Amino acid sequence: MTASQDLSLLFLLSNASVLVQLVMALLLGMSLVSWWFIFRKMFIVRHALRRAEEFERSFWSGADLGTLYQAATSNRADAGSLERIFESGFREFVKLRKQAGIDLPVLMDGTRRAMRATYQRELDYLEAHLSYLATVGSVSPYIGLFGTVWGIMNAFRGLANVGQATLAHVAPGIAEALVATAMGLFAAIPAVVAFNHYVRHIERLSTRYDSFMEEFSNILQRQANGLPQSQVQTQNTGQEVS
Repeated sequence: MTASQDLSLLFLLSNASVLVQLVMALLLGMSLVSWWFIFRKMFIVRHALRRAEEFERSFWSGADLGTLYQAATSNRADAGSLERIFESGFREFVKLRKQAGIDLPVLMDGTRRAMRATYQRELDYLEAHLSYLATVGSVSPYIGLFGTVWGIMNAFRGLANVGQATLAHVAPGIAEALVATAMGLFAAIPAVVAFNHYVRHIERLSTRYDSFMEEFSNILQRQANGLPQSQVQTQNTGQEVS
């Protein structure tokens, strides 16, 4: 067998010790799952950004709040997080406005709490599986290093049965051990890059949602001050909200 065949990747993987092979299989599985989450998160974040831009464009164009609410409730399957936050806050606002004798602070506090609860659910959805990417990015190099240390130990242990140690005897064992470290880095680097990328975008979306909730609360508060207590905020809202 030639030296190039001895040090080929397939040969190193197939002739590694059982523990090193288990480490490599674990790292490969972790890498495949992380890539699945990376691509899935890419579509989720893109959808959230696109829907937030579209809804903000409609909201600040002066559209009637009742019309926006009706559109959000009729298109829940494709609704974005910002639409769901708006829907929950507006629904709670109208429901509390129907109660006789309710104070404005109580009305606005209930509206904000409804939006905050939906905001937290949407944020949890956006952040789902990010902890897995962080875990893969932090532990994969150490798992690969463990396989490397074990492989090198086996390589040096095998030298005890050799009368005269040469580089040809040591190289295959060390090479197969270093493959575990390479696989650990292969699993960790994309996970870390994706984690930092998505955390940055989700933080921007979180700030965007939080700013919208404050601005929307101010709009509802001004309208509540300017309307009689028994009057619904927008035309036909009483029929739209059950």
